Order: sequence, then structure tokens, then C-alpha cells
Amino acid sequence: MKRIGIVGGGQLGKMMILAAKYLDYSFVIMDPVERCPAHSIADEHIVADFDDVDAMLELAKRVDVVTYEFEHISVQALQKMEEQGHRVYPSSETLLRIQNKKNQKDWLRSHGLPVPDYMEITGPESFAEAERRYGYPYVLKTCTGGYDGKGNAVVRSKDAVAEAYEALGAGKLPLMAEEWVPFEKEVSILVCQSTNGEVAVFPVAENVHKNNILDETTVPAVISEGARRQAMEIAEKAVRAFHAYGMLCIELFVTKDQKILVNELAPRPHNSGHYTIEGCYTSQYENHIRAILGLPLGNPDLIRPTAMKNLIGARNGKANVQGLEEAYRLPNLKVHIYGKEMVSAGRKMGHLTATGDTVEEALDTVRKAHRMITI
Repeated sequence: MKRIGIVGGGQLGKMMILAAKYLDYSFVIMDPVERCPAHSIADEHIVADFDDVDAMLELAKRVDVVTYEFEHISVQALQKMEEQGHRVYPSSETLLRIQNKKNQKDWLRSHGLPVPDYMEITGPESFAEAERRYGYPYVLKTCTGGYDGKGNAVVRSKDAVAEAYEALGAGKLPLMAEEWVPFEKEVSILVCQSTNGEVAVFPVAENVHKNNILDETTVPAVISEGARRQAMEIAEKAVRAFHAYGMLCIELFVTKDQKILVNELAPRPHNSGHYTIEGCYTSQYENHIRAILGLPLGNPDLIRPTAMKNLIGARNGKANVQGLEEAYRLPNLKVHIYGKEMVSAGRKMGHLTATGDTVEEALDTVRKAHRMITI
């Protein structure tokens, strides 16, 4: 029996485990929250903080291969695992190139992949150069640690510079400025590479964000055939450029003239790929497990049009799901509740998926269900 270690026990880890249990693999997770979402289905749970290098090394000793469900972990710990002969996918090299957003953009640009223009912020004096290059607005980003809109600030005028700088740590974290892209749509594409060298590319998904958090995903994305082909080419080129094994999510901007620019990468299964569980022949979670074990990859093609809508917390308190019975009367609806004990504003608590004859039909179903369910 293969034993797989996951750094993180959130919903992405939980869905990896659910996908792999068909093959009777066992799992050891490491997460500081004792009753995290993956706790109830993991075979073992090491309760430890994500910066606990000793705990990460202990995890590696107990399993055949280690993976992770989010990228804000210690590269040095992964390097130590590899030095001790443990298999880690994605590797420390891949994470090192992706974890810092400026390094990520440097690597993308060096491999000929299209990105918005950007520059490093080395101090307050850099803002004059950012103004000269980009005018207003432009985007100020922390190079490390950001997710769901955290770590980003839109600088709309010279008067807003100081406030944005303070909001992002006043230089305590490395910063970069990026040109404002007047995009028409935000899309993402999932790509998976097995350690045997095989690559599988999923369909292009169209994403809508609310308060900087993913709200809805619809597949297939309504974009030109040229833009779709460009996204597919970028996906395959990126997964090879970063030597990434397992899932890689690439968030993209589609401009008004249907050009594609890479926004950010995530070396793991991704929220915008939840739709693959019901919508594709093989989910992103199953292919991630297959990839890190060196198995042939499954068919990533879309079965039929699919929509996903996140269930986001609106208030703070103990989690309690209501409206499930009413929602389940809708045809083709699937409800995923992550099992987080506490709800808070902006926290991802679950998601809804539906398939349909058209994207519009699937989207209508998840929107109806969303009005019925509260957490």
C-alpha cells in the first residue's frame, strides 16, 4: 500500500484523499488544527505548525511521497527532505521559483511566457519609477504570502501610494509593482505532469471574483479559439519550464483583443479546479495523486458544461449548514461541505457544482442552490 504525506489538512488535502481512497492508498497529514477538514479521513495526523521543520521531516519518514496543498511553506524543509532521500512533489526547486511572485514572473519571462510588465520595489524612491512606467492605476503586491486578494493593493493616485505601502507592511515584506491590465476576463487553466513525463491539460475555465475571492467558475470559458489555444500552449510550456510534477494552476488575463497574459501560478490543485470532480472524466485531485506516484494520467476532458460556486462565510461563529434539503431537489447539483468547525467572513466553507446541457443551465442551478444554503 502506498503511503502519501500531505502538508496541510484543508479542503484541498481532503479532496486529494477522497480521490485516492479508490486505490486504497493511506495518508498522513500535517496541520496545526486538530479537527481540520482532512482530519476525519486521514489515516494519521501530525498536529504541528507549518514552520515546524522537525515535524515535516517526521512526516516524510512515515510515507513514500510528500506533497502539499498550499505554497506558503518552508522551501528549506522540503530541501532537507530531498537531501535525506525523500520524494517531494512538487519539488523544492519548483516551489522556490513560484513562491516569490517576482521570481515567478522572472522565470516566466525568461521562458518566453507572456506576463504583465512589473518591477521590484526596493524602497519609497521606487514609487516614482512605478508612476513613470505605469501611470495610475497600477497594482502593488507583496512578493510572498498573498492569497485571495490579500497582499495586493491597487494604487489609483499619487496620494494613495503611502496608504498602500503601509497596508502591505511598509517594506517588511518584499514588494513589486505591476502594470494595471484592463482585462476582459479572468480565466484559469489546470495542467498536470506525471513524474513519468506525461502531461495532461484541462479545459480553460472562466472565473468571476467577489471581494477578491473566487465566486464562480464556468467551463468551457467563452473566449476565442485563438485565446483558448494560446492558454493551452502556455499551460504545457509552463509546467515544463518549472519542472512541476503534480497539478499546476495558471491564472490568466484575457485582454479585449483576446491576448493572454499570465497573472499567477499555484503548484497544487486549485479552487478554480473544483469543477473537475463532476465535470471531467478525471478530476484534478485524482490526476495529482497519479502524477506524484508516476502513474499514467487520466483523461482531463470535460464531460459536459459545468459551473461551480463557492460557499463563503458571511459572519463569524460556529459552522451550521442550513437549506441542504431544499437545494438537493435541484437536478444535477452536488454539494461539497468542507467540515470547518468555525465560520468567518470571507472563509471558504464549501462549494456547489452542477452540470448542464449549457453553461447557463449549470450556472443557474448553482446560483439557485446558493440562495438556499447558508453556513
